[in-house]
Amino acid sequence: MISSLASVHPKAKIAANVTIEPFSTIYEDVEIGEGTWIGPNVTIMDGARIGKNCKIFPGAVVSAIPQDLKYKGEPTIAEVGDGTVVRECVTINKGTLQMHKSGFDIIGSNVNMNVVYGSETPEKAFFEFEAC
Repeated sequence: MISSLASVHPKAKIAANVTIEPFSTIYEDVEIGEGTWIGPNVTIMDGARIGKNCKIFPGAVVSAIPQDLKYKGEPTIAEVGDGTVVRECVTINKGTLQMHKSGFDIIGSNVNMNVVYGSETPEKAFFEFEAC
């Protein structure tokens, strides 16, 4: 179900049984796998590839432009594996060609993200960051 209050580009590839809550924005070059839940106020930008049965909580940003001064606008990808949980206000930046020759940043399957991310992660990992 896609909320009438969400903004989804008509060329975005949204699989069956995906829920997109109000006030979320989905850009054109995005693929979202079946059974995924996109919470309210989520931004999914060009280059996002989100697997099946993921949960993306409010305020998260997926596939933002890298915070790398060498990035010059080249097309790159942020891939989120099946079953991954992206918690509130997490930012996942897409890769750069300088960091990865493929231009991909990849998050493995069944990862629980609770941090700012910027590299390849293994399968079944849990990350948490607490500022003091």
